[in-house]
Formats: sequence, C-alpha cells, structure tokens
Amino acid sequence: MPWYVYLAYFFGGAFFANALPHLIAGVSGQPLQSPFASPPFKGLSSPTVNVAWALVNLAFAYLLLVRVEALDLRSWSDVAVCFVGFGTMALQCSRSLGRIRKQTVP
Repeated sequence: MPWYVYLAYFFGGAFFANALPHLIAGVSGQPLQSPFASPPFKGLSSPTVNVAWALVNLAFAYLLLVRVEALDLRSWSDVAVCFVGFGTMALQCSRSLGRIRKQTVP
C-alpha cells in the first residue's frame, strides 16, 4: 500500500478524534473552544458553531478514511495507524483544553 494511504489514515483518525469533543459539547448545549472563537482556540464558541465544526471534522475523517482508500477494519496495520492518529489528537485535545481551563491533575 502506498505511504500516503497510511498518512490519510493517521489524519483521518485525528479528525475523527477532534470531532468528538465539539460534537458532544455542541449537542449538550455547552460552549467550547474552537478556531472560530475570539481569540481563536482560547475563547468559547457557541454550541451551534461546535456542531458545525464537528461536522466539518467528520467530513474530513470520512474523506481520509473511506475515499482515499477504504479503511480495512480487519487489517491490523490500517487500524493501528488510524488509532495512533486518533490517540495523538485525543491526547493533544485533553492537554490543550486542560491548559486553557487551567485544570490540574490530582
């Protein structure tokens, strides 16, 4: 398989992970940081903006995971690359949101 397919799987997993906090906050009616806030990535965006941003992320995830070359869920290497992208973005989101909200880990 070409190298760019694995790159697409990595970023597809990352876009999927980024969609989740925005979608959950948006459908829960909670504001959350987004690139469209003022200041960007630090201020809060409305729930509607967060749902829209989640849908954009899901669309990119779909394009990268299905349209570049369909992700084979039975292939360990395909799933592992997607999982690493998902995990990397999930950890980055937790770190940045925690830093923005000034939460400390006990």
